[in-house]
Amino acid sequence: MDSAPSAVTPETAQGPTDKHRRRVATAAALASAVEWYDYFVFGIAAALVLGELYFPAGSPSAGVLASFATFAVGFLARPIGGVIAGQLGDKRGRKPMLVMALTLMGLATTGIGLLPTYETIGIAAPLLLVFLRILQGIAVGAQWGGAMLMATEYAPEGKRGLYGSLVQLGVPIGVVTANTVFLIAGALTSDSAFAAWGWRLPFLVGLLVLGLAWYIHAKVEETPAFKEAEQALAEQEKGEGAKRSPLRAILREHLGTVLLAGGSFAVNTATFYIIITGVLDYTTRELGMERESVLMVSLCISLTQLALIPLSAALSDRIGRIKIYGFGAVGLLVWAVPMFLLIDTGSLLWLAVGTFVCSCFLSIMYGPQAALFAELFTAEMRYTGASLGYQIAAVAGGGLAPFVMVLLLELTGTSMSVSAYIIMLAVVALISIKVLAGRAAQR
Repeated sequence: MDSAPSAVTPETAQGPTDKHRRRVATAAALASAVEWYDYFVFGIAAALVLGELYFPAGSPSAGVLASFATFAVGFLARPIGGVIAGQLGDKRGRKPMLVMALTLMGLATTGIGLLPTYETIGIAAPLLLVFLRILQGIAVGAQWGGAMLMATEYAPEGKRGLYGSLVQLGVPIGVVTANTVFLIAGALTSDSAFAAWGWRLPFLVGLLVLGLAWYIHAKVEETPAFKEAEQALAEQEKGEGAKRSPLRAILREHLGTVLLAGGSFAVNTATFYIIITGVLDYTTRELGMERESVLMVSLCISLTQLALIPLSAALSDRIGRIKIYGFGAVGLLVWAVPMFLLIDTGSLLWLAVGTFVCSCFLSIMYGPQAALFAELFTAEMRYTGASLGYQIAAVAGGGLAPFVMVLLLELTGTSMSVSAYIIMLAVVALISIKVLAGRAAQR
């Protein structure tokens, strides 16, 4: 696994130029960034205003739980997007699925920004909010595999980790941009105006994603690895007289690998959403910290990931994916308790320290993850397999994490229960990583 060759074979004179590789990698990174921006603005809004506007009945905690449950619905829909786009992406190409995902995300996010509240249209408001969140989930589930493969399958020899990390940078870029837009919206409006209409502005920015979808459709070519796999499989199907199904092949022959991939990554995505969404609710509602200050900490922490993610990915190109990936998982396990002890002080400084160290371990794992998952599967089923592994982790970890955090805090009254949740997922990750490493060593 760590030494798997690049998906791009040695180039002929007619192969992609370095300039074209960089253009494709940049387009994939931008696609990931705008897609994750659209996805993250919902999480921030869920922590700040959606509970009151769309789920007004009951206590403040009940409203936040309902809001985070809607947030989690998007994660439940992500495997659907991964399966649909994976099947079509392994048959029809990476690029058209990426364009489809961007278009769907742009329309769904804009729809949320225009959606009337419960006070205006009653029960239809939360129902439509859930529906649009499902569309967001399908879109981001489809996007990651397409963007990741556009980058890694164009990567030059020995740089798959680095190129894959450019797509991973979409997450911190999306967080930084989403937090920045919310900070600007909050600064330009009063509290009452922000609750009435200011929160909608970050969602309306989602329209810009449609322009990027057009650019990729018009200017970016399909990956060399897919073209080679498409030609080989066309000849195979012609001889066998049967249509292939990447999903059927994955479920029949590689289900264990998919589940291990998901198990290895759930702690990363869960902890990430805990510190950018769950902690935002916890510190503002329970600890009485200022919304703008907490958002600023989240923004600054995400900026540090812009350096750490490609650094860890480049290091994985030299010493191996599993070593870097496993080190990050160990760090999350060890830091889970100290992080919440620092957060519970209610000090902005210690909040920044606790989440910064956690963010470092998240970045160490996240950098090589795209290349690691790509190397688990062959080109003709890579979109389906990698997407399923990633989205299973998103459902098991990220989607439920803010909801689980609020629930644990309500039931136990202590943040140490959230630390225990992170530790449990870290143990699962380390077991999964060890099994994957053992399988790689047997090849």
